[in-house]
Amino acid sequence: MLHELTSAYAGSPVLFAGSAGVIGLVVGSFLNVVIYRLPLMLEREWRAQATELLRSADSAQTAAAAVTTTVTAAAVPPFNLVEPRSACPRCKTPIKARHNVPVLSWLLLGGRCAACGENISARYPAVEIATAFASAAVAWHFGFGAAAACALAVTWALIALTGIDIDHQLLPDGITLPLLWAGLLASVAIGRVAPRDAIIGAAAGYISLWLVFQAFRLLTGKEGMGYGDFKLFAALGAWLGWKPLPLVILLAAAAGAVLGILLIVLKGRDRSAPIPFGPYLAVAGWLALLYGNEMIGGYLRLSGLDR
Repeated sequence: MLHELTSAYAGSPVLFAGSAGVIGLVVGSFLNVVIYRLPLMLEREWRAQATELLRSADSAQTAAAAVTTTVTAAAVPPFNLVEPRSACPRCKTPIKARHNVPVLSWLLLGGRCAACGENISARYPAVEIATAFASAAVAWHFGFGAAAACALAVTWALIALTGIDIDHQLLPDGITLPLLWAGLLASVAIGRVAPRDAIIGAAAGYISLWLVFQAFRLLTGKEGMGYGDFKLFAALGAWLGWKPLPLVILLAAAAGAVLGILLIVLKGRDRSAPIPFGPYLAVAGWLALLYGNEMIGGYLRLSGLDR
C-alpha cells in the first residue's frame, strides 16, 4: 500500500501538489496556534525565570521560595501548543471540532464565534490558505522526495516566524536555531547544498547582518535590527548555501524599503517606528529556495555577466 502510494505521488506531480495543499491547510491551522501561543509561552517562561532570580537573590528565603515555586507550578494549568483547547478569547467557549475545519468553518460561521458572535480575525483563514498554496508550490517545484519534505518544513517554519515577527517583533530561538541546525544536517543527508557551502552560508548570514547591526549602531546610536534576524539569515544560509544570500538580502531590503515608504506616505506612519525585518527575509528566502538559481541566472543574463 505504501509503495503504491509513493509510486502514485512520484508519478503524478498534480496529485502530490494537491495533497500537499490539503496538508498545508491543516498545518496552517496549527501554525495559527504557534503564532498566537509561542510568544505567550516565552513570556510566561521569562516571567517565571525573573521571579526565580528575585526570590533566590535573598539567600535567607531560598528554601521557602523553592516550596512556593513547586506549589505554584502545580497550581498553574498547562499552557503549550497542545493544551488548553482553542477557545474564543471573548466568551472562553472551547472551539468544537466541527468549528475548527480550516477555512471552511470560518466561512460557514461568517467569521464569527459560534457561541457569542465575536468577530474572528480573517488572518486565521489567510494563514491557512497561504500555507496551502505555498505547500502546493513547493511540492510542484521539487517533486516527490526528501527535498520536497525538507522544503515544506522550511516553508512552515518561515510562515510561523513571519506571523510572530509581525505581531511581536520577535523571532524565537525555538524556531530559528532548529531551522539552522536542520539546514546543516540536510546538507549532509540530502546533498542538495554542499556541506561546505551550507556552513559558509550559515556563518556568512549571521556575520553579515551582525556587521550591519554594529555599523548602524555606531553611526546612529540605535539598534536597527534584532539578533533574531541574524539567526534567521544564518538559517537561510544553511539551507541555501552562501551564493544566494546577496539576492535574499537585496530582495528583503528592497521590499522593506518600499513598504516602509508606502506606510509613511499613505498612512502617515512615524518614521522612527520599527518595522520587523523577519517577514521580508522569510519571503525572500522562500523565493530563493524555489527560484534562486533562475533568478540569479536571469540577473546574470540581463547584466551580461554570464558571457
